[in-house]
Amino acid sequence: MHYTKADYDRLAEQLGARGVDVEAVKSKLKTQHIETPSWGYGNGGTRFKVFAWPGAARNIWDKIQDAAYIHQLCGIAPSLAVHIPWDKVDDYAALGQYAKEHGISIGAVNPNLFQDDQYKLGSVCNPSPSVREEALAHMIECCEIMPKVGSDLLSLWFADGTNYAGQDSMSDRKRRMESALMETCKYLPAGSRMLIEYKFFEPAFYHTDLSDWGTSYAMALKCGPQAQVLVDTGHHAQGTNIAHIVSFLLDEGRLGGFHLNARRYADDDLIVGTNNPFELFEIYAELVQAGEGAKDVAYMIDQSHNIEPKLEAMLLSVLNCQTAYAKALIVDYAGLRQLQMAGDVLGAQQKYVEAFETDVRPLLMQVRTEMDRPVDPLFSLRADGYAKKVAEERGLSVSAGSAIQ
Repeated sequence: MHYTKADYDRLAEQLGARGVDVEAVKSKLKTQHIETPSWGYGNGGTRFKVFAWPGAARNIWDKIQDAAYIHQLCGIAPSLAVHIPWDKVDDYAALGQYAKEHGISIGAVNPNLFQDDQYKLGSVCNPSPSVREEALAHMIECCEIMPKVGSDLLSLWFADGTNYAGQDSMSDRKRRMESALMETCKYLPAGSRMLIEYKFFEPAFYHTDLSDWGTSYAMALKCGPQAQVLVDTGHHAQGTNIAHIVSFLLDEGRLGGFHLNARRYADDDLIVGTNNPFELFEIYAELVQAGEGAKDVAYMIDQSHNIEPKLEAMLLSVLNCQTAYAKALIVDYAGLRQLQMAGDVLGAQQKYVEAFETDVRPLLMQVRTEMDRPVDPLFSLRADGYAKKVAEERGLSVSAGSAIQ
């Protein structure tokens, strides 16, 4: 990245002329928080093949080290989501302390409700009462883990659904889901939240019990204010306007967080901001306009790095979110509002285009300099030897847990 302080000064002058408070923008960029997932550091991939990567994390302790390293490079990834039982340990307080010693914290706790054989016909929606009880007990277990690791988020995704018409009663399954979620809420630690994810399809192909944001929203309303919707950017039908979903849920106070990734077809789980960077910008623009209404939204990466170097893929994911946020912050929203009220369709649209097409790299360079982080984090990752060091120490490991959620 070949930018100088003079490049930043010129950009700051241009943004100031547009009415952008550059110092305020930098302040917000410095407090951005993108959570990385433990499963993204281990060997993982698609249902077809997992390609082992030299140095991929072997266990939760390796994952914490890698997450801390990514945070050192970018300064905006200070927490790590965990998946139980993949990241199960005997002493969760020690796990939280280990993360703290490495300069990060444990974020969302994710129960695993799709991996075991008994979940073939679903977990909390399974026709078997004993299987449903086992799934509920696991969610309660995760609620009990949360305060031990210092987490205030329970993140739920279910593979529950059916493949064939008549396979099970969809209305019965709906009621089973309601019952399980409402019961789980009783065990949430005080001040914590339950984030309910959804998926358009896969692995169930006739119907999915939580198939879209509306079904998750309905469940959240049943459960009360501690329950909110988790938007995965890959879990939608083609052409879905995710920015609209985000806007609606923000206005309802029910947007709990994101699983950030990119897709071209379905749940591709590619690096966020790659296939459709303008869509990511649109989403961030809605979040910026919501102001305080978005202050509690959790931003989490959820991707399947199968052919990509694990650390580079994770870092690029975080940096792409940083870029999208920076562009959303420099939109002339006052001017945009005037054009909207005047009915100037193309004038308003060009306000978005103007910000999106602005090269914000000098701004990000300056922010990183002021945060005492590498100006070009990806270059630093490739140059500093950490990846080579862990590859030599860890070698080619077996899978340390992976999901396509």
